[in-house]
Amino acid sequence: MKLSEIRTLLNADIIFGEELLETTEVETAFASDLLSDVLAYSKPNALFITGLTNPQVIRTVEVLDLVGVVFVRGKVPQLETVELAKRRNIPLLRTKCIMFEACGRMYTAGVGASRQTVD
Repeated sequence: MKLSEIRTLLNADIIFGEELLETTEVETAFASDLLSDVLAYSKPNALFITGLTNPQVIRTVEVLDLVGVVFVRGKVPQLETVELAKRRNIPLLRTKCIMFEACGRMYTAGVGASRQTVD
């Protein structure tokens, strides 16, 4: 599924990366407000769904080779976060959906979990 379809599905605003929406493919996603969980359990090429807004979100996306970020609950990322995403060319979306709703809509539309279970 293209990131542009995720945008429509979540009725999301584009914070950065409109030109990336048609070229960014999303097959899996990982949702968490704990960066330690993302670092421990997410797999590359997933879309990161979070309510965190600090620059560490972008650094985590970069380290794990994730495809972008969806901020949930209408959260507005810090200016430094947006600037870092621009420098790294990481698309950012924002939705008013809560995390559970965003995940449910994406799962129903065919986006799988980055990881099903933990060992």
